[in-house]
Amino acid sequence: MIRRVPHRPAVLPLALASAFACSLPALAAQPETLGQVVVTAPAMEAPLTVTTDPRAPRQPVPAHDGADYLKTIPGFSVIRKGGTDGDPVFRGMAASRLGILLDGEMILGGCGMRMDPPTAYVFPEAFDRITVLKGPQTVKYGPGNSAGVVRFERSPKVRSGYSAYADASLLVGNFGRNDQMFEAGVGNERFYGELTGTHSHAQDYRDGKGRSVHSAYDRWSTNGALGWTPDADTRLELTFARSDGRAAYADRSMDGVKFDRSNVGLKFEKQRISPLLARLEAQVYHNYVDHVMDNYTLRTPPMMKMVSNPDRQTQGGRIAATLDLSPRTSLETGLDFQRNEHTLRTASGAAVASYAGKPRVADMQFSSWGAFAEVAHELDATHRLLGGARVDFSEAEDKRSGRSTSGQTDKDTLKAGFLRWENAYAPTTTLFAGLGHSERAADYWERSKSPAATAMSSGSASTFLLKPEKTTQLDTGAIYAAGGLRASISAFYAKHKDFIQIRRIDAYASDALNIDATTYGLEGDLSYRLATFWQTYATLAWTHGENDSTGQPLSQIAPLEARLGAGYDDRTWSGGALLRLVQGQKRYDTGYGNIVGQDIGSSAGFAIFSVNGGYRPAKGTLISAGIDNLFDKTYAEFISRGGASIGGFTQTTRVNEPGRTLWLKANFELR
Repeated sequence: MIRRVPHRPAVLPLALASAFACSLPALAAQPETLGQVVVTAPAMEAPLTVTTDPRAPRQPVPAHDGADYLKTIPGFSVIRKGGTDGDPVFRGMAASRLGILLDGEMILGGCGMRMDPPTAYVFPEAFDRITVLKGPQTVKYGPGNSAGVVRFERSPKVRSGYSAYADASLLVGNFGRNDQMFEAGVGNERFYGELTGTHSHAQDYRDGKGRSVHSAYDRWSTNGALGWTPDADTRLELTFARSDGRAAYADRSMDGVKFDRSNVGLKFEKQRISPLLARLEAQVYHNYVDHVMDNYTLRTPPMMKMVSNPDRQTQGGRIAATLDLSPRTSLETGLDFQRNEHTLRTASGAAVASYAGKPRVADMQFSSWGAFAEVAHELDATHRLLGGARVDFSEAEDKRSGRSTSGQTDKDTLKAGFLRWENAYAPTTTLFAGLGHSERAADYWERSKSPAATAMSSGSASTFLLKPEKTTQLDTGAIYAAGGLRASISAFYAKHKDFIQIRRIDAYASDALNIDATTYGLEGDLSYRLATFWQTYATLAWTHGENDSTGQPLSQIAPLEARLGAGYDDRTWSGGALLRLVQGQKRYDTGYGNIVGQDIGSSAGFAIFSVNGGYRPAKGTLISAGIDNLFDKTYAEFISRGGASIGGFTQTTRVNEPGRTLWLKANFELR
């Protein structure tokens, strides 16, 4: 019998949440934050920057993890593995090429097969905003972010005078989907406290042909903050988080039965210190991930039971100062550091019952520290120059035994920089162009590959020593806004030297190698307000990649994608429709890819039509509903993982996307 993911109650039961919310005294007056009913594709409103509100209801079905939300932004795709924990890909670049920061903190998953990318520990609605910085066009957020940086951020809701607030949301859908989120805070102008709880659950979904996909999951999280604000320019904040869950995977022989994360962090900010020193900020944090995967808890147990229990501890910090060098020039400079250690313990057969008593064995350890400086200078009323440089000293130690690189340390000095010009060409138009360079040391997943199955079994070989990856990229584009018309386009051209590619050798082994590659492409968005309550929009995303070392197409590049939509919103009733069009992908390199997945072969194009509606019965209350994949199309994304053979399920070439999905969501605000 196939075992289903148990349904755990919400961390903060919504019944208790509602009772608490109703009792909150002296709620401070706040502007209504429930904006447009459906956010289908956040637009670029500043050069190479997309900022969006993850709490605004959206279509497709509101996201339950970070990757699920990012796929609504043009240029992003997701490598599907099951119902949750997909890996986000931006412009064909995945994993450590895309920096993911949670409130300024770096979190690294434990699974050697990427069951838990950083976005797996994100429930989007628990954050106040998501910011995407495209390309190597900033140096402030750590090394190696050649594709860009994604920042999931919260803002303290500091008030004058004693006050309290609460927000809550409930979502239900088919395939057993149900989510709950509750946030509450209390404070005054000197102290505040905030607490957020989330829970998300779903059973196995079905594809367009009615075939069940091994994809059930159950996740919960809690986040809290205690702050001291002795004056309007000073803040000291202690944060903490805890989360866990379990998830079934349709692309492999094991499932995730534990995703235990604990976190503590401390932040300090001081503004307007002197005419020169405009801002000083410092942050330290500790993240710990304890992950367990096995082949028997969430599926029919095989003859040979197996369990793997990796963990990772990450400590990091940052200090930065912003200087007003002149009325037209500002400089942000600082230092950051990060250290993490990965350990592993495994068991098989009868020993799985006592795996937790086995000692943990460290296999790799990483550390880095860097210095950065980023300046913005206004040339005149319409022209601005931005530039920056950073240097990082990175170190990786191979602590595995029996490898050709056992005990070795790989040290790299990584350099990065950029220069960007921005021009307010007219009151309606902004033009920009920037050249950036980024260098990235190989990560844990790339260094842990073995050149052949025989080498892996003997433990004699390793790809631990890899050259750092170097990316030089030109980004350019324009933003236009006038009347009811708004449009933007951003294009890029990148040369990748010593690009780290993963090659699948057989069913049990893969290795990593350095190649040279070229990528280029664009993203565009356009919206037009037809009348007071009617709006249309369109987006386009396209990336092309070449393996310059072999002359083959660069692997794991998602095909051309467009979205067309229209919506009505009179602030009481709303409705809309979304058509997603994806071209078939004929350019591939079978067996080659990245640490998340490798090309399988060509894929067919598809068109997915979805509809939605909403109603605001009162201020601070929104009821929204939608039907995704209205015509029950059977399809899979080109970059998604191959389907595994799992008892009780039909094996497919790729992990198929969900069929027709109905959902209903309620948002409540008490402010």
